[in-house]
Amino acid sequence: MFKTAFGVAAPFAALTLASVGWAPVAAAQDQATGRAPSVVTRLGVVTKVDVAARQITLKTDTGEVAITIDAKAKLVRVAPGATNLANAATIELTDISVGDRLRARGRTAESQESLAALEIVVISQSAIASRQAAERSDWDRRGATGIVADVAADSVTINVRTLAGVKPMAITLASNAVVRRYAPDSVKFSDAKPSTVSEIRKGDQVRARGNKTPDGAQMTADELVSGQFKMIAGLIVSVDAQQNSIRINNIETKKPMTVKISVDSTLKKLQPQLAQVIANRLHGVTSGDGVPGGAPAGGPASNPAGTAGPSEGKGPGGLGGGRGGGDLQSMIDRIPAIQVSDLMTGEAIIVSSVNGANPDQVTAITLLAGVEAILTKPGTREMSLGDWNMGGGGDVGGIGQ
Repeated sequence: MFKTAFGVAAPFAALTLASVGWAPVAAAQDQATGRAPSVVTRLGVVTKVDVAARQITLKTDTGEVAITIDAKAKLVRVAPGATNLANAATIELTDISVGDRLRARGRTAESQESLAALEIVVISQSAIASRQAAERSDWDRRGATGIVADVAADSVTINVRTLAGVKPMAITLASNAVVRRYAPDSVKFSDAKPSTVSEIRKGDQVRARGNKTPDGAQMTADELVSGQFKMIAGLIVSVDAQQNSIRINNIETKKPMTVKISVDSTLKKLQPQLAQVIANRLHGVTSGDGVPGGAPAGGPASNPAGTAGPSEGKGPGGLGGGRGGGDLQSMIDRIPAIQVSDLMTGEAIIVSSVNGANPDQVTAITLLAGVEAILTKPGTREMSLGDWNMGGGGDVGGIGQ
């Protein structure tokens, strides 16, 4: 969740012809067609490198492109986030690896599936991974997710759900803060548009990153992403792993619907102990030691999400805020992802999605399984979503490709 620094592909988009001082190649006529070859740019991920043939296969948004490297081509590597080539390092073709992100500029004639490159700009896969890890750690440490309770001219107040209950946080923007908003019918952060506080409404979901006060009541945000999402709870009727979709019965409407899983969707599954702790907190159930929402019978909820347990909450990787503290969204973020094939018929799920045009079909931003305890009302078998909310979920910011 929160998958970009805003977008790993963004450094290439920022590298314009003017900013890198690259001059268009003189357009000699193609002998076969008599037409002048055009100068084009191709962006994508390297899927194959043939050093002997001086060729690279690049996977772009529209398909694969064969890149032939001219003997006089300029090859450089830049760091993620670079906006020009001022600090670029000259490299050899042998330094390019599968998985690297690459921008190629050069000549193409009739075929759009090949390119004779005169300039190659590379961001290495390892550098992207390192930046992603650092960004995720910073979002975990300085981020917050919640539902908008109030909007002022220069600030937003959100309700942040923690194991101790809902706590308000007032967010003001730093002078150079980046503000974005999800586009309708899209779960991709890359489709999020530049925005302002004035576009945020009560009930929207917000995730922000910045410096918080010690009590967590205020934040000065460097980045803020907002969106209008809907939450759906349902029981799985069928799973189609090949089509990356599931059919569910909506718990609230009692109607069937389809949940599509895209490459940008995030699927997580709560372990039973963690789900029970969250359920106890949400429903105000008192544990045997008299503490609301304590560990369920059978043992403490010790590190169910691979992080500090609910009673620990210390350090950047912990749940924070001492016993009962911690942003639930941050906790869910740290749970390992699962696949569509891991879901089972009859299982209860909660899905966050954007408001699409078709009410009978949604594309998941976040799908959370293992939520039976959270949805079931204490002392009954009745399930209800209630006021549960996963926050912004999914692809609302952080690191992405």
